[in-house]
Amino acid sequence: MNALRMTRFRANALLLLTALIWGSAFVGQSLGMANVGPLSFTALRFALGAAVVAPLAWLEWRQLQTAGRSPGGVEATWIVALGSLLCCGVLMQQIGMVSTTVTNAGFLTALYVPLVPILSWLVQRESPHWVVWPAAAGCLVGTWLLTGASMQTLSTGDLWIVFSALPWAVHVLLVGQVANRLRGAFLLSCGQFAVCAIFSAGLALGNEALTVEGLVAASGAIAYTGVLSVGVAFTLQVVGQRHAHPADAAIILSSETLFAALFGAWWMGDRLTTHGLAGCALILACIVAVQLLPQIKTRLA
Repeated sequence: MNALRMTRFRANALLLLTALIWGSAFVGQSLGMANVGPLSFTALRFALGAAVVAPLAWLEWRQLQTAGRSPGGVEATWIVALGSLLCCGVLMQQIGMVSTTVTNAGFLTALYVPLVPILSWLVQRESPHWVVWPAAAGCLVGTWLLTGASMQTLSTGDLWIVFSALPWAVHVLLVGQVANRLRGAFLLSCGQFAVCAIFSAGLALGNEALTVEGLVAASGAIAYTGVLSVGVAFTLQVVGQRHAHPADAAIILSSETLFAALFGAWWMGDRLTTHGLAGCALILACIVAVQLLPQIKTRLA
């Protein structure tokens, strides 16, 4: 019993570390773009992330080959599709962070959470839990409060990040199904990271100038967000969610938004008004409710 409790405790600790890394990465994404454009920054950090996951992906590939389940053209197509969605979401977020705060980016990015079950209902005809509807409305009110109780104060950066919620949501909707089909979570991750890096690099070549001085200046932020946020944090999430209770995981991973706000205040000097604080609290409450309440219903059934 004690071993079981320790396993769950350690799994929760890994998920908390994952949320901490992801939340702090918003600061790295913001600081790194002082010297490197958003397209180049994304290409470099996802190339690093793919390199970190590559050894685990190689082991999965060998295991699939041994089992006679080597991925084919269909699986490769899905990896490219998911990598493209990931690229869209990340680039929109990264471009948005040029002209918004770390705190706003953290909370507005999380708007994809209530959007996922709504898309599932529209596309796959899966009826969402009733909490989705008030949570979606609550997120809209929270966004209104976060932007100063006036949607007219939404900056261009805020809008980029709000719109990034759609590709993020579609990606989340599909990634689990593709991973089950592929039977290789690390192989899928490495592949989609590589696709994101290649597409971003292709766009950067014709639109951004990358200098040696700028690359050196941004190297710390690129390394942190690439190695830790993309590569290590994903691995920690996979390991943690194998042992953590789903309800635990839902709440702990949602704390990414709070960590983004804390690191934004610490490193970037972000400050929120009373309206902004209320908006953050409301968005976080809605995110937790969307993930937690369906788990409670399943557990009690």
